Amino acid sequence: MPLRAALFRKIHTKGETTMSLLVLQGAVEQGFIYALVALGLYISFRTLDIADLTTDGTFTLGAAVSAVFTVQGQPLLGVVLAFFCGALAGFVTALLQTKLGVQPILAGIITMTALYSVNLMVMGKPNINFFKEKTIFTAAEAMPGGFGSLLQAAAITAVLCVLLVLFLGTRLGLSVRATGDNMDMVRASSINTNFTITVGLCLANAMTGLAGAMAAQYNTFADVNGGTGMVVLALAALVIGETLIGKGGMVRRVAGVILGSIIYRLLYAAALRCQVPADYMKLVSAVIVAAAIAAPEVRRWAAFQRRKAAARAERGGM
Repeated sequence: MPLRAALFRKIHTKGETTMSLLVLQGAVEQGFIYALVALGLYISFRTLDIADLTTDGTFTLGAAVSAVFTVQGQPLLGVVLAFFCGALAGFVTALLQTKLGVQPILAGIITMTALYSVNLMVMGKPNINFFKEKTIFTAAEAMPGGFGSLLQAAAITAVLCVLLVLFLGTRLGLSVRATGDNMDMVRASSINTNFTITVGLCLANAMTGLAGAMAAQYNTFADVNGGTGMVVLALAALVIGETLIGKGGMVRRVAGVILGSIIYRLLYAAALRCQVPADYMKLVSAVIVAAAIAAPEVRRWAAFQRRKAAARAERGGM
């Protein structure tokens, strides 16, 4: 009996270790996928200084388009079309801002609300499951070692990051960045800010739509409410990355976004591992975002308190 109990404990421990590694790998894979949403938010929020709330609807739009074409046996075409559909959603938001004079935050809300009905029309029903269909990850999952999906997600994200950095270094990219820094100066330089805003929002939402398509094919299902709260999760990844790496050059900032997304997914997986009820996960996400945003201020306060204590000690010694 003692031998059997020891053997059972060994098998149980090995099973838990294997499960932990699978959870860790899954969190990193999702971190790379959802990093594309954070990159989209980086373009709209950090570069253009626009709070674009289209993100939630665009993510679901990408997932819906991807799911429909995956069911028809065209997963790669679904991903490509999701990218362009996301850009189209960004174009609508930009049109409301630049041509109709709608405030940026209201323009995003209007487009997001409209996209809910659009997504239902695209999907034809509230959710689509395609567990038995081939996806863009099917071939990678069959690779030996079990790291195919991770390598594929990392490779796609890395390529897009390189292309994004290269684009933001071009003349048009620099104009987009300058528009967010000082719009009046850009206008004084005879640059059409309406065009740069449109380009930036189209690119941001294209990245978000692509992320939705990849997430849908990774999870093998799409839901009309799948994008709810996505802007908050992307903001968390963005802030976590900036807190850990700081604000530097473009490469450093993009790397920080990816790192922040992975860390957020690891924290999310840890919360699930600790058996936090699924109904409380939005609360967990809100706490993570609040902690990430408050971290720089807390650090400054702690540094001030240390300097204050040192000054008091110095006066006391005199």
